[in-house]
Amino acid sequence: MANQASDNLHPLQTLARHGKSFYWASLFLGPTLANRAAQLYQFCRYVDDLADGDLPDRHESLDNIRARLIGRDVAVGPEVEAFLALTASSDIPPRAAVELLDGMLSDQTPTAVSDEAELLRYCHAVAGTVGLMMCRVLNCTESRADSFAIDLGVAMQLSNISRDVLEDAKMGRRYLPASWVDFSPAQIAAATPDCQQQVSQAIAQLLNLSEQYYASAFLGIGLLPFRSRLAIAIALRVYRQIGFVVKRRKLAWWQGRVMVSKSEKVLLSFRSLTDLVPLVVPAHNKHLHEALQGLAGVDPK
Repeated sequence: MANQASDNLHPLQTLARHGKSFYWASLFLGPTLANRAAQLYQFCRYVDDLADGDLPDRHESLDNIRARLIGRDVAVGPEVEAFLALTASSDIPPRAAVELLDGMLSDQTPTAVSDEAELLRYCHAVAGTVGLMMCRVLNCTESRADSFAIDLGVAMQLSNISRDVLEDAKMGRRYLPASWVDFSPAQIAAATPDCQQQVSQAIAQLLNLSEQYYASAFLGIGLLPFRSRLAIAIALRVYRQIGFVVKRRKLAWWQGRVMVSKSEKVLLSFRSLTDLVPLVVPAHNKHLHEALQGLAGVDPK
């Protein structure tokens, strides 16, 4: 698995193969921005595949990548060196990339999230940081956009979790907080009837939480450069649709992951045209970042 993103594919080919929703959205960026966004995705995919793979030295490899990101002279793959070149040309905050690696490293041990705050901090690590980095890649100069970009990353990760409950459980991971549902990953993986309904209720709670962050991210779209606005609106709507499909299937998580159809993506793309209308962007809702204090891009109270 860890070799999937290191098979000498062009970044856009990696995006098309492994990130179909993001690739669809990137088609509206234009070639220059699409290529930069794909370079960022390729690095994120590389470390994600490494974290989720079965190589015996994956923890050491992730540690080495983290060390390289903070400036140590450690041998790493060309994907990492290409990302470092992208950070230099795009003014990507190094701390965001380091926190991304911290999130990947946290997945190397059995995961059982305790409460909502821990869940949100994990989502920031593996996805909110990507939102921060994407802001730089898309040439966004509005500092206020960072908070909304974090919210989009958090919302998307919550969608991922809602879709992958069974798959994650089989890997020894439970991201649904114990304060919501206290089954072990093994119990969830077994998908016994006694846990199905309780886990479904927790997924519904997860999706309600994601809606708060999607709503904030919608507001922040107006801070993006015009060329980037449509692509991010499409990515937002398509990813948000995952939750609607999960609900449409009556939260039957034990039946495996869902997908957003091509026809739905096309329809959502047309709907995204309404997001181009310039609106006054209000101040960010600081309540959404109460659990994220001290993390990259988060404004202090």
